Amino acid sequence: MPSPRSADHPAASPPQRDTVDALISQTQRLRGGLDAVRRDTVADLGGTDDAQVRWQRALCELAVHQLDDLDRHLGELREGLSAEAPETVESAETADPVETGDPAEPEADAAAGAPARSEAAGHAPTGRGSLLSRVGSAEWNLLTDEVTWSDELCRIFGRDPGDGGLTLDELPSWVFSEDQPILTGMVTDCLVDGKPIDGEFRVVREDEVVRTVHMAGEPVLDTDGSTASMWAVLRDVSELRRSERAVRESRDTLRHQRRIARTERRLAVEVQEAVLPPWRGSLRLPARDGFPGAGPSADDAALDLAAHYLPSESSAQIGGDWYDALELPDGHTLLSVGGLTGHGVTATCGMAMLLGAVRGMAVAGIEPGALMGRLNQLLTVSSQPALVGAVCARYDPRTRTLAWAQAGHPAPLLFRDGTGRPLRSPDGVLLGATAGAAYTQCEERLEPGDLLVLHTGRLARDTEGATERLLALTPRLTAAHGAQECVRTVAEAFGDEPRENDACVLIARVTDARA
Repeated sequence: MPSPRSADHPAASPPQRDTVDALISQTQRLRGGLDAVRRDTVADLGGTDDAQVRWQRALCELAVHQLDDLDRHLGELREGLSAEAPETVESAETADPVETGDPAEPEADAAAGAPARSEAAGHAPTGRGSLLSRVGSAEWNLLTDEVTWSDELCRIFGRDPGDGGLTLDELPSWVFSEDQPILTGMVTDCLVDGKPIDGEFRVVREDEVVRTVHMAGEPVLDTDGSTASMWAVLRDVSELRRSERAVRESRDTLRHQRRIARTERRLAVEVQEAVLPPWRGSLRLPARDGFPGAGPSADDAALDLAAHYLPSESSAQIGGDWYDALELPDGHTLLSVGGLTGHGVTATCGMAMLLGAVRGMAVAGIEPGALMGRLNQLLTVSSQPALVGAVCARYDPRTRTLAWAQAGHPAPLLFRDGTGRPLRSPDGVLLGATAGAAYTQCEERLEPGDLLVLHTGRLARDTEGATERLLALTPRLTAAHGAQECVRTVAEAFGDEPRENDACVLIARVTDARA
């Protein structure tokens, strides 16, 4: 538990890679020095005191394990700092036969045949405290059947030192059934083949506390070369393994969340590409091969159209912005831009639903103001409510009249004769904000050569800033040859903008249908 004083101090800064590299170098230098100490200690003591030699060697082995753990965890920390998605980092536990497939403690309880539990209130964790409180020694004499356990080892197993240690026959009954073959194999290799012991297993104490123990030992030979006893140092690594499981589970959760995010983004992109108009470059509407009887006449003024989608700064989330141009059965042209609040699949699916409704009502002949009112009704009764800003316009090429309505959205910009201005905006609030809201519409008569710019307001960080910057492009836009060149001009001006959301721009230039 953190000290109460920690609330008075700012949180520590996250570790830097160069700091971690320095710690790793220090750890590796200590590891090399420890190897030298281990060799010198064994050489200096020789055979003067076998017990002392074993104890010194055990302390060195213990320090080696501690430094190896530290070096491994620092390496994982460094890789985590150097890569945003550490999905290729392999956990060291996967190479550990004891920890691989290590079940959570409640699952392991069933294997042990008892309701094993971790440390709880009223049971002081042996694994916390000084280093020596987690380390004990044991010796099993095969000639006299004598068992010698240190007091520290008894406490690790939850036993009273006065009760003594467990015999090699009793010890397996304290070990999880899954780990019993590990213990049996280590003991057999040591006693029969004279191999050193180095492995881990989990035990359930009489107080039902689960501990993970690392055992390192070796056989003690008699004068005739036979094994007289087995001597070992046991280290309580429960807290270390619990921390490793927590890190592993957190990493797996992070990987899972990132996989979900990637999948959702791919789906959002696919929905967006399937719904937005497939045309690239300029589009001319009304088209000569459009609806029967609705083609342009010699006196009609058609629209040269181009559009562009600008992603957000991070490109991590796809929004619900759209642009659309559609030839209607009566020869009119539908123009619309808009955007939903939010990101991801929900926003793009909502955009697809709304755009389908806009197209359907426009084809049915519903005027822009009434169309906005019905969209608002649709959103207010939707099971997934959203706020939507939009502009919907209907252009008549015969009269060159633009009828349009808006819902909490910036007005289209009209560029004519070297000047630019926003169109007078009709009344209208965000779609989905208020049930029964009224939406009016305005009309604007256009002239050949006029340029209309419809945008979703997110080209810049604030809508007013976007409008001012678009108007500042007036000389370039009015001098451009065609709508596509105008789109390139806008994309160049706003392409590197640090936008928090994606944006769309739709440009229409009034042309002579005979051109």
